[in-house]
Amino acid sequence: MRVLGLCSHPILAAATRFRLEQFVGPLARRGIDLEVSSFLSSEQFLSLYQNDKSVLKKVVGMVPPIAARFEKLFMIQKYDLIFVQREAMIFGPAIFEWLYQKIGRKPLILDLDDATYVRYVSPTYGRTGSLFKFFGKTDNLIKRAEAVICGNRFIAEHVESLGTKAIIVPTIVDTDRFCPVKKNNRVPVLGWIGTHSTFPFLRSLFPVLEKLAERHTFILKVVGAGNDDIKIKGVEVTNLEWDLDREAEDFQSLDVGLYPLTTSTSANKDWLAGKSGFKAIQYMAVGVPFVMSPVGVCSEIGENGKTHFNEDEEEGWYNSLEKLLINPELRNEMGREGRQTVMTNYTVAQQADKIASAFRRINLGR
Repeated sequence: MRVLGLCSHPILAAATRFRLEQFVGPLARRGIDLEVSSFLSSEQFLSLYQNDKSVLKKVVGMVPPIAARFEKLFMIQKYDLIFVQREAMIFGPAIFEWLYQKIGRKPLILDLDDATYVRYVSPTYGRTGSLFKFFGKTDNLIKRAEAVICGNRFIAEHVESLGTKAIIVPTIVDTDRFCPVKKNNRVPVLGWIGTHSTFPFLRSLFPVLEKLAERHTFILKVVGAGNDDIKIKGVEVTNLEWDLDREAEDFQSLDVGLYPLTTSTSANKDWLAGKSGFKAIQYMAVGVPFVMSPVGVCSEIGENGKTHFNEDEEEGWYNSLEKLLINPELRNEMGREGRQTVMTNYTVAQQADKIASAFRRINLGR
């Protein structure tokens, strides 16, 4: 079976990397050839979020990827299924999904790891960017899809409310690469790894970290914030740019992980409920205990008090972080429990079986 995997972003984006690319090999071993085709190149993806690039240059840069999508239409007959990760193009209506379905007469399976059907204001382009998102596109794709592979049960419930079959496949990591390592940190390292758009979540914890630093010595490691000026009174901050080659290593280097989630203009309650809890799975895979906001599916991942701590308020965050800072044995025990949880419930092989089964069922039902 040959499947065309369409996505808007290249491998630098976590959704492409962990929802498509990492399944190419496992699906091949199950007799399914998944070809991944991203709309943006890595260079375009990086420039899209840089302020030093002119708007005109970014617009002109969209011409080649649009042309490539049209070119793919002439080769559509060699595929059995179309698998769309969120959307085939980063802006506008679902033009190419419609063309591939109608002209190519191919069944479509949609993959949603986030609640992209929820309206939000872009943290990079503001309301102007929102005009080009066509927020009704996701619901239209859900209705047209034969099935939707969902990152969590909240997304699945929305999909099923629109009459489409939902299959839950959490976003997971390769446990051979994301694995525990022996650490020799002289000073405990608290860490957060994210993007410029999620950095406000971490910033909400700054008062807690400042208070914590009054009594305890620790290093805060921040990766991917897109902010060169991170200062917290009394806290030593290691601020690094995100690097694909260093991704697993950054998680492995931590003693305690941070996973705060707070509402904002670009992240309302419904949007947060659609988050896949991926960072929690990454922490657990490398055996790192963490403190997390129990929002949406995050309240259901792992076991509170055993693999991590769930906290809503600043006082709770302070108390849980303090417990982990002063007790290396507790960190080790929770890390082991987290790793076991991932090996039991969140392996690539388990999720590849679900995806392969969905592909075969829909292909046979044509």
